[in-house]
Amino acid sequence: MKKIKNEIVKEVLDDFARRVAERKSFDMKWRLNMNFYMGNQFCSIGFGGLMEDTDREYFWQEREVFNHIAPKIDIRLSKLSRIKPKMRVLPSSNDESDIYTAKMSKKILDSVANKYALSQKINQATKWSEICGTSFYKVYWNSNLGQVVAIEEDGRKVKTGDVDIAVCSPFEIYPDSSVNENLEDCQSIIHAKVYSKEEIKEMYGVDIDGENINIFSLDNTASVGGLGLNGLGQKVIEVTKQDAGIVIEKYVRPSEEYPNGRLIIVAGEELVFDGDLPYINGTDGKRDFPFIKQVCCDNVGSFWGVSLIDRMIPIQRAYNAVKNRKHEYLNRLTLGVLSVEDGSVDIDNLEEEGLAPGKILVYRQGANAPKYLETEQLPSDFEKEEERLLNEFSTISGTTEMGAMDTISSTISGVALELLIDENETRLSFTTDSIKSAIKLIGKQILRLYKQFATFPRLTKIVGDNGEVEIFYFKSSDISSDDVELDTEVESNDTLSQRRNMVYTLLDRGLLSDENGKISATMKNRILEMIGFGTWENAKDLDALQIKRADLENIEMMDNMDVKVKEIDDHNLHVNEHIAYMLSGNFLKDADEETEEKFLNHIREHKKLIKEG
Repeated sequence: MKKIKNEIVKEVLDDFARRVAERKSFDMKWRLNMNFYMGNQFCSIGFGGLMEDTDREYFWQEREVFNHIAPKIDIRLSKLSRIKPKMRVLPSSNDESDIYTAKMSKKILDSVANKYALSQKINQATKWSEICGTSFYKVYWNSNLGQVVAIEEDGRKVKTGDVDIAVCSPFEIYPDSSVNENLEDCQSIIHAKVYSKEEIKEMYGVDIDGENINIFSLDNTASVGGLGLNGLGQKVIEVTKQDAGIVIEKYVRPSEEYPNGRLIIVAGEELVFDGDLPYINGTDGKRDFPFIKQVCCDNVGSFWGVSLIDRMIPIQRAYNAVKNRKHEYLNRLTLGVLSVEDGSVDIDNLEEEGLAPGKILVYRQGANAPKYLETEQLPSDFEKEEERLLNEFSTISGTTEMGAMDTISSTISGVALELLIDENETRLSFTTDSIKSAIKLIGKQILRLYKQFATFPRLTKIVGDNGEVEIFYFKSSDISSDDVELDTEVESNDTLSQRRNMVYTLLDRGLLSDENGKISATMKNRILEMIGFGTWENAKDLDALQIKRADLENIEMMDNMDVKVKEIDDHNLHVNEHIAYMLSGNFLKDADEETEEKFLNHIREHKKLIKEG
């Protein structure tokens, strides 16, 4: 048995080493992108595949960094951060019970999004994908989360478990081949991460022989600065982590040999798990990888996406060169270049002090006095090339700022300006599509994991936009559909001002009024939400509260509880909700004659009060 385990470990470690070697060129490119983003821009990838810093050729050489990559990426990140994970679940049929479970599934997704700050995780993954081209989400079941249900003899707490979402950098993921364009094309995926010996002991209960492992870190570099100056900038370097080990998780897709797939976990050189893929998170109840890929731009024929930093690095190098050569030229104009006859003056004194104001310059009798060489004025080519490079930054990054465009005439029409803005924002559409696709896949995997593991009723809560807290129970049978869609088309240019203009236009045209030309109280609340005043005076949607109360009464009557009609009930809404529930598949399947009569009596009482009123 031990021999078999050793063979499995060796096979996994050899496979991991092969994938590391295959991905090395991508690793170096990502490190180069990170260095340029942070401002260490006098570096390159050498012939040996190592990161090399370039030094000054002369002591007077200007080596300042004029970083335009970071602000361009920051502008893109700020625009992409407007995409919010608002998801809804489409019911599997028009049956009332399926519609109810779809609403329940949406509440589950909203609860998870609030609990784990999904927007922040999306922003974190987007930053990785913008800098390196690719990022990943890992949606998995964490047995250390949830409510405590038991305490073992050794004092360890047994919990219900819960869904967890982690953001993985591209440095942690190793596909079986980098020529597979999608996760679906891969037959296996390795997730490798460095942990300390103590962390591995706590996670898997095994003791490993710790080793020194190189990991990425930040350091300061003094390779920048102007004439006689040294500046500090951050760069990515390799540092050694002491007493650590690599945890390798190898996920293998289902096949004839392994119908449920295979998961092998190796910590250090110890086999800690070898079994089926743990999650039924694929389509049609299949087991699949727990990873979701997000890219900045697709790279045809490659698993890894392309970052726009790759395309901006040559422009950044050219811009730094132009600015530094321009400043060197200005240094010559301001400091001057002296012409001195040999032996006419004290050269050492002249080098140290120069021609300071009020200086008495003594030179040899009969010799020519030192003088400045005449230099030409700064050529206009510097200014033209600098302007062209700045325009290329905006063109490549797709972040043209309309307010900074001198070419826009003051007489341009509003329609033409709107078209320019739309064209500017459309250039981000490929990245926004990737983000929205990832959000939908995250929602689907969340529901599938709850469908698999939430076998007992679970208590959760949602915090609404107006601070209202809603607590509800659910279990796996309440999830009948995992068809997740975005609640609305959340485009990156969907700003608050644009939303308000759209609402005002609809109001002017009467599209939000009823047949009598009036706006209902419900619609007023919706309008306030759309223009950004959803919490104004804590306005309540009474109809929504009445429907919520009627749904609760349906559950209580199904549990044989005595439910009385109240004076504050909106009887028409309650009658409609009770009848819709009685026509659902769940009621027809579970209700007996006594329960049916209880519902009918309750509805009759509502109708009686309607007639009396």
